[in-house]
Amino acid sequence: MTIADQEPIKMDARASSYMAVTGVAIAVLLALPLFLTSFNILLLNMVGIFAMATLGLVLLTGSGGVTSFAQAAFMGLGAYTSAYVTLRLGLSPWLGLAAALALVFVVTMAIGYVTLHLGGHYLPITTLAWAVAIHMLFGTLDGLGAHSGIGGLPPISIAGVAMDRPERAFYMIWVTLILFLFAASNLLRSRQGRAIAALRGGSLLAEALGISAFRTRMMLFVLAGELACVGGWLFAHTQNFISPSSFDLTNGLNILLMSVLGGVGSVLGALVGAGAVMVGRNLIQDVLPMLALDAGSLEIVVFGAIFIVLVQYSPKGLSPLLSRWLPPRPAPALPDIKHDEVLRFGRAKEHNDDAVILSVDGLEKRFGGLVAVKDLSFDVHRGTIHALIGPNGAGKSTTFDMISGLQSPTSGTVQFNGTVVTHTPARNMIARGMARTFQHVRIRPQMTLLDNVMQGAHWRLTSGFWAGILRLDRAEEAAYRKTALLALKAVGLADQALVEAGTLSLGQQRQLEIARALAADPEILLLDEPAAGLRTGEKAELAALLSRLREAGMTILLVEHDMDFVMGLVDRIVVLDFGQHLAEGLPDEIRQNSKVQEAYLGGLD
Repeated sequence: MTIADQEPIKMDARASSYMAVTGVAIAVLLALPLFLTSFNILLLNMVGIFAMATLGLVLLTGSGGVTSFAQAAFMGLGAYTSAYVTLRLGLSPWLGLAAALALVFVVTMAIGYVTLHLGGHYLPITTLAWAVAIHMLFGTLDGLGAHSGIGGLPPISIAGVAMDRPERAFYMIWVTLILFLFAASNLLRSRQGRAIAALRGGSLLAEALGISAFRTRMMLFVLAGELACVGGWLFAHTQNFISPSSFDLTNGLNILLMSVLGGVGSVLGALVGAGAVMVGRNLIQDVLPMLALDAGSLEIVVFGAIFIVLVQYSPKGLSPLLSRWLPPRPAPALPDIKHDEVLRFGRAKEHNDDAVILSVDGLEKRFGGLVAVKDLSFDVHRGTIHALIGPNGAGKSTTFDMISGLQSPTSGTVQFNGTVVTHTPARNMIARGMARTFQHVRIRPQMTLLDNVMQGAHWRLTSGFWAGILRLDRAEEAAYRKTALLALKAVGLADQALVEAGTLSLGQQRQLEIARALAADPEILLLDEPAAGLRTGEKAELAALLSRLREAGMTILLVEHDMDFVMGLVDRIVVLDFGQHLAEGLPDEIRQNSKVQEAYLGGLD
């Protein structure tokens, strides 16, 4: 079935259902103060405040893969900064918010610069240390009550109306939270959101797609801190009292618990987790005394037991359970493409000669005393398919990594389009015209095929953080959704554009990687074992695709073990053995080369 034969996807019903449920939920929420007691309203206010800090952690951990224990500390920075501005300088709480946001921005940038370079368990441990240090700092502020805390903070005023009662504060807190939730959802569905999602595939994937992993994590770290800061500001001016104990490590752990309990993979998880922890703890405190049990000593035990049971039955948190009963947010409709419309490669068509596009000269890579690649040299001509073959461990993937910028060679040079790119970072190579796939498939399984391919076009889009949040990127997104759909059509996956990538077979996932690379409009494709896992028919389709790409002016360098696939497709072959150049030539020349037969094909009888 072709794209032209498909019926357009009907989004109206789903969109109407989503908007109706969302509207009813918001209406019910805003009506709650009319029916609840002041205590319950206060409890909901605390849920909303902590949901803001939890939302920052959901974005940071669930989307960016960074675990932080410092959210409560950033809440404290927001609260104490505003307390100083209002109580010591006599200024408005709104100026206190501006000062708090500015200070938290500087602090998170400084901490992030030091911390986010770390990996593994060192990163969360470092944020834990920062959280303790900031909490201890609050206790040394004698002018703001030190360990005893300080009260008398003025309420926030909006249009001359003081938010000095729980009912008024409720609307301010929850309208703010709802705006944050929609903004976060918009962000995750934008260019920046796809960059964030790429981090979950590892820094190598992000860098290969032209995404700075460090800058993206820094953006998330600062955003999480600012969300916590706003929560701390609201806490200070609605509770009218703050002390260091409100922002200690225990509350930092509680925020982390909220994110896990609600589900770090969902924006809704921030609200669900904060509500479950705050309301659940209050219920436990009410129920245990009724059973003649000591609430103080057993509260954490009961809560911990409930949490363990929940994790066993729903390891992704509560939000996926609730999502089953809620209509999903509708995705934009697929763009219309004509039956004969194909993906165009602008940069590959700019050059129609057969000049050298890629030159490797004396390339060498050492890992301590191990030489992975030694004195390797070869040229790739424009508009050809070039194969790099050799036994396992011959250094083929290492060579790919050095060419694409994921590893720096110990010595030697790499030239691309006449420019030396030996030590150019991988994130800059895709904009120069080089895109690649991986030996071990790197896709985002929970994203649709279309969004996975859109990641490949990341460098071509220009919309930034605010454009994504405010949905100012719609025209650009629509244009490149069409590009992504045409890339899927090129590899035969367009009819599954809105399917989650994790449901594909291994062979289809490799085809998806190729489509993602094509969306970058490259001049040269680096394909690492593209035929691995493909059935005979799929290999024939892949060979036909690569031949069409060659005819369109694309240059291809591939690593492959299937000799039948290679010999019938490529123009030239380079053979590696133990990291060294063994032979080079046309397929027939390589097939008849005795050294290749001995080293790679098992020798002659």
